[in-house]
Amino acid sequence: MKWHDFLVTDAIIADLKATDRDDAIIEMIDALIANGAAPADLRDDLIQQIVEREKHGSTGFGKGVAVPHVKHERIEKMAAGIGVSQKGVDFNALDKAPVYSIVLLLSPKDKPDEHLQAMENIFSNLQKDTFRRFLRQSTTREEIEDLIQEADAQQLTG
Repeated sequence: MKWHDFLVTDAIIADLKATDRDDAIIEMIDALIANGAAPADLRDDLIQQIVEREKHGSTGFGKGVAVPHVKHERIEKMAAGIGVSQKGVDFNALDKAPVYSIVLLLSPKDKPDEHLQAMENIFSNLQKDTFRRFLRQSTTREEIEDLIQEADAQQLTG
């Protein structure tokens, strides 16, 4: 599975305004909803589920990256947004460092295999120092889209 299979490019936020975890989640959920990735009436439920999950264990896995995610029965198609913060977000990450790059994934509850494939793609890219560095340095949606296209192309050859 490649990024273009689930990334909502109009839900890429190159300059997140939020400085704390909950506000960052809200900002990203709002971008996904605004671009048709989820029904507007799910907003509060999705935010609550993701924040609840974060309270039990942060998805900020270190190195300036977090991957909050939720499976919901009313999500019909997997969708992700990317947020880049220039200031850093306190995500209670495992390494206690601020998070600069966030990938938020919404998945249909009845498609766990697709969810795992998307998570595998996200994590395999975020494990790469160069990908993380370029993502963090991106200041426009276009730069992030170019990086994602390059990652998808490398997946074909790698």
